[in-house]
Amino acid sequence: MSEKKQTRQAAALRYDSENNAAPVVVAVGQGHVADRIVEKAEEHNVPIVEDNNLALMLAKLSVGDQIPRELYTVVAQMLVFISRMDASYAQRTTLEDIMRNTHMG
Repeated sequence: MSEKKQTRQAAALRYDSENNAAPVVVAVGQGHVADRIVEKAEEHNVPIVEDNNLALMLAKLSVGDQIPRELYTVVAQMLVFISRMDASYAQRTTLEDIMRNTHMG
């Protein structure tokens, strides 16, 4: 029985509590696009959390969508983890700004 290779999924979120009730998807893709999302995040020191199940759920959303209520807890836990690991998280350039200024070809 052969094991099916899973296509890489990636999504990027932005959370601006002053303008949005929930985090918003700013990038989503699979395969090559997912690789580019991760590369851009790494280039700009954007925190990366690997969670295959969450990536699969976020892949069903479109750029600009707020995450659904069902994902609030898991995403909140992720944001708390990131903020604890990186106290300067809120001051960094968001992936949305990076992608707006970069050709993703």
